[in-house]
Amino acid sequence: MKKVILTLVLLAPFKSYSQGEIYPTETSFGGGIGFSTMYLVMNELPGEDVITRMGLDVDKINYRPMIFYGGEGFAQMVGPWRLGGYAGFGAAQTSNVFDIYYYDETQNLDENLAGEVDSGNNLSVSARVNMLLGALTTEYVFPLYRDLEVMAGALMGIGHYTLAVDQNTSGMDDNTWASIGNDSNVKNNVYNNRYYIGVQDPNNVNGSLTRNFVSSSMTELSGTFFNFQPYVAVRWQFLDRMGLRISAGFNRGSIGAGQWKMNGHIPVLDSPEKAIDGFTIRTVIYFGL
Repeated sequence: MKKVILTLVLLAPFKSYSQGEIYPTETSFGGGIGFSTMYLVMNELPGEDVITRMGLDVDKINYRPMIFYGGEGFAQMVGPWRLGGYAGFGAAQTSNVFDIYYYDETQNLDENLAGEVDSGNNLSVSARVNMLLGALTTEYVFPLYRDLEVMAGALMGIGHYTLAVDQNTSGMDDNTWASIGNDSNVKNNVYNNRYYIGVQDPNNVNGSLTRNFVSSSMTELSGTFFNFQPYVAVRWQFLDRMGLRISAGFNRGSIGAGQWKMNGHIPVLDSPEKAIDGFTIRTVIYFGL
């Protein structure tokens, strides 16, 4: 009998330790912060009709998925509820260079595709998309094991979307570092806070001068929107102070009709409503409890 009692006493600590490692005995408190990567597969790229009109192929822009880099943190609050925050930045771009041909504009362009080429100039076109997201997260935690949890939550915050399009008509050798700030067609000088342009006859200058002077243009379209993203997540604490979170959800955002702005301040009143919807996957390597 003494041997049985002694055996139970010796085995009790090991049994309780193994159960404590597997099954949670009480709600844990703590938090963490780390580097986050989010993949957003948008159903449609806002402003893709603008990109198409510029002659670029929307399918070549890397927005499926668009990759966001940022940070994420969380903290255990009351009971199973957890609060946190997220901030990230994503970008995608595409570009092309077109040869310049001449055709008779009095006729249909489709009948004059084989026009004369301008061997000294080309047209560079580019489009770049930037998106910023900042949000709060709210989660309800379902603990499975001590180091493994499942969560249901939502990300809610503000986003800013920007589409910048650029067109540049230049000579073949003008797209160099040394050529920036110089124009090969006119002589430019700055003296005493005045900008001088060399012409043949200063007394006979008309408005057509600016047509030859301006060789490039950039337009920026932007809009701010409310972002909502419900998701489910899994958290695995694989080290004492380090873990991994993986979440999957659906992003929902919308820039309203007439809410777009050109170059940061000019309202585009006839702009259509554009949705920022798509499936998301977010991964976080965090440090904390």
